[in-house]
Formats: sequence, C-alpha cells, structure tokens
Amino acid sequence: MADNDKIESMDDYLDELEQSFRRLREGDLVKGPVIGIGETEVTVDLGSYAEGIVPIDELSNDPKFSIKADIAVGDVVNATVLSADNGYGQVLLSIKRADNILAWDFLTEAKESGQVFNVKITEAVKGGAVTYLKGIRAFIPASGLALEYVENTEDFVGKHISVRIIEVDEDDKKLVLSAKSVLREEEAKKTEEKMSKVAIGTVVTGKVE
Repeated sequence: MADNDKIESMDDYLDELEQSFRRLREGDLVKGPVIGIGETEVTVDLGSYAEGIVPIDELSNDPKFSIKADIAVGDVVNATVLSADNGYGQVLLSIKRADNILAWDFLTEAKESGQVFNVKITEAVKGGAVTYLKGIRAFIPASGLALEYVENTEDFVGKHISVRIIEVDEDDKKLVLSAKSVLREEEAKKTEEKMSKVAIGTVVTGKVE
C-alpha cells in the first residue's frame, strides 16, 4: 500500500472514531442505514455510541405508510434527534421531522430541474388525487393525472404514476404535481420511434385527427 493510501486510511479511521464518540443532541440531523425493522419501530445505524430508534409514528407523514412495505433494511435515511437517550441507551429519532426540514429545498431544486418522480396515489379528493413526495403531502389535479381530464380519480388510488413538480410553496405548505408533461414526452417519443421506421414510399393507414 502506498504511503498516501495509508494516510488516507488512517484519516478515515480517525474520522469514524471521532464520529462514534460524538455526543448527539436534541435537534441534530443525522444520517444512516436502516439495520432493523420491527412491528413498531425501525433501527438505524448512526455509526456512533448508540443505535437510533425511530418509532412507527415518526416514520412518515403519509397516513398509509407501511413499516413492512415502504421501508427496507439497507435504506439510508435522514432523521432528527428527538432524544439523545431514550432510557434504554438508544437515540430516539424522527424521520418525518427530518423530511419536513430537508424536503422543501430539495423539492424546489427538483422543480427547477424538471426531475421526474414515480409516486403512488394514496387518496382521491375533490378535483384530483393525493400522494406523498419526500414525506410531503402533494396534490395532483384531475387534469394532470392523464393526457385527458379524469372524471373518476378513485380509479387511480393505489396506482404508481410518473410526475413532475409544477408548484412548490414552503410557506403555504403547498406541493402540486402533474403527470401530463411526462405522458406527452412518452407519447412524442413513441411517435418519433414509429416515424423512424417508416420508409419513403410505404403505404400506411391511419385515423384523421
């Protein structure tokens, strides 16, 4: 091993050692992998003097969040420290409170970049549907669920769709999504692929639109 590699390895080890002894305080933001999932709590490796415990009611803002289906061992999560010692030598954490702190900046940047997300529709409401993105409740208007206006939004509950952010307002806690632009792009891509396969002189049939 080269001397530089030895120095870097030693520096990494010292950083990890220092981290393991750092005392956490209420309100600290921490990050680590999920190492255990129980019936009522999730265990997180904080790389420090104690493991982190996230009670089931601190996992997500989504009322339909499932501890068995929506989080897995190995997932890396952000969390807020609620208590540096829960009385059992563990750090009490909240993922949903960390989401509230970190999500809005991320969502604002995602809107600007036009990032596409795959979301699950959890509820049908007047004029549209509800989902959750980064732990934040989001509204999808009926006009944005498909290429054409959707009359019965109940049909979408439980389905996954690809969406973009069209409005984000942290002050009003408002997040609006739409699938329409994503669907239009997919449609245009399919049309382009079909056209690329049509040779000059080919006789085709089609519907006049």
